[in-house]
Amino acid sequence: MSVFSQTMTSGSELKVILRFTLPLLAGNLFQQLYNIVDSVIVGRFLGYNALAAVGATGSITYLFYTLCIGLATGAGILIAQNFGAGMHGLVKKLITNSAYVMGIFGAGISILSVLAAPFLLRLLGTPDSIFETALGYMRISCAGTIAVSAYNWINAVMRSLGDSVTPLVFLILASVLNVGLDLLFVVGLDMGVNGAAWATIIAQGMSALGSILFAFRRNPCFRLTRADASFDGVIFSRCVRTGVPIALQNALISVSMVYLQRTANRFGDTVIAAYTATMRVEQLIQQPFSSLNAAVSTFAGQNMGAGKPKRVIRGYHQSLKAASVFALLMLGVFLLLSRHIIGFFVEEEAVIEIGANALRLSACFYVFLGIIHTTRGLLNGAGDVSYALINGIAEVTGRIGFALILVQISFVGHWAVWGTTCLTWLLTAVMSVIRYKGGRWRNHANVQEGDI
Repeated sequence: MSVFSQTMTSGSELKVILRFTLPLLAGNLFQQLYNIVDSVIVGRFLGYNALAAVGATGSITYLFYTLCIGLATGAGILIAQNFGAGMHGLVKKLITNSAYVMGIFGAGISILSVLAAPFLLRLLGTPDSIFETALGYMRISCAGTIAVSAYNWINAVMRSLGDSVTPLVFLILASVLNVGLDLLFVVGLDMGVNGAAWATIIAQGMSALGSILFAFRRNPCFRLTRADASFDGVIFSRCVRTGVPIALQNALISVSMVYLQRTANRFGDTVIAAYTATMRVEQLIQQPFSSLNAAVSTFAGQNMGAGKPKRVIRGYHQSLKAASVFALLMLGVFLLLSRHIIGFFVEEEAVIEIGANALRLSACFYVFLGIIHTTRGLLNGAGDVSYALINGIAEVTGRIGFALILVQISFVGHWAVWGTTCLTWLLTAVMSVIRYKGGRWRNHANVQEGDI
C-alpha cells in the first residue's frame, strides 16, 4: 500500500474519518479563499456594485460547475468501493474511463454555458446597472468549467484511494497564486471584475494540472498499461449512471439557488451585496460539513466494498456528533461577531446591518446542515445514488416553495431570502434521516465480481 493510497477499513472509525477530513478541510478552506479574496478585493477596490455583479452570477455559474462535481463524485464512489474490495485492476480502468467522461462533459458544458450567459442573466432578473459587468465575469468563469471539471475529477479519484493530502498541497500553491493574480489583474492592471474571474480560473487550472501530473508520477494506481487506458463502454456507462443522479441532485440544488438569487435581486443592490457577502461566509462555514461529507463518503464506499456495514454505521453516528459540535460552536461565533465579519467585505452600513442579522439567523440552523452533509455522505458512499435525485428535488421544492410563500408575507420582506434557506435545510435534513433509517443503502454497493 502506498502513502498515496490508504484503506479506511480498519482502526477507530472516528479517528480514521477525522484524519481523512482534516486535509480535505484545509484544502476546501484554501479553495474558498479563491472566492473570499475575489469578494474582498472586488468589494474594497471596485465597490459594492461590482460585488453585487459578481454575486449575481454565483448561483448560475455554480450550476454548471456542479454538474461536473456530481460526475466526479460518482466516479469516486465506484473507485472507493472497488478499491476497498481489492479490485485494483478495475480501479485503473475506472480512473481512465472516468477521465473520458469528465473531459467530454466538461468541454461541452464550458461551450454551452458561455453561449447561454446573457439569456440566463436576464432570466435571473439581473439589474441593468450591473448587467454588463456580471456578463463579462460570468462568461470568463463559465469558460473555465473544463478546468473545474479536471480539478474535481482528480480530487475525487485521490480521495477515493484514501489520499486527501496531495490535493491540499496543490491547493495551497494555487491559493497563493490566486491572491497574487487577483492583486495583479484587479489592482495593478485595472481589469475590473474580469481580472478576478481570470485569476480564479487560472489558479484552479494550475492546481488541477499539478495534481494530475503528480498522481501519474507517484501513485501506483495511476501506473497504467495500454489496456488500462483503453476506452471501455461498459465502465464508461457505469461512471455515467452513477454520476448522473448526483449531478442532477447538484443541478437541482443549484437551480434552487438560482431562484433564490432571483429573489434577492428583486430587493435591489443593497440586499444583493449583503446576500453575496453572507453566501461567501456560508461557503466558508460549509467546508467542515462538506469535508466530513467527502470523508464519510469515502469511508462508507471502502467499507461497503469490504463488506463491513456495521463499521459504516458506527462511523456515521460518530461523525454526526462531530458535525453537531461544530454547528453549535459556529452559532456562538456568529451571535457575537457577525457585524465584524460582514464589515470585512464592505463598508456600507446598510449592507453590514442586513448581512450581520442574516448570519445570526442562518447559524441557528447549522445543526440541520451538518445532518444533511453527513447523511448524504453515507448514502452516496454506500452507492444509494438514486436518493441523490430525490434529495435534489426536495431542495428545489423547498427553496422555490418557501420563497414563493415568504415573499408574500409583508413583514418578512427581504428576510425571505435567508428564511427560505433555513427552512430548506430543515426539510432536507428530515428527509435524509428518514432515508437512512429505511436501510435501503445497505444493498447498493457497486462492486464487480473478480478483478480485471
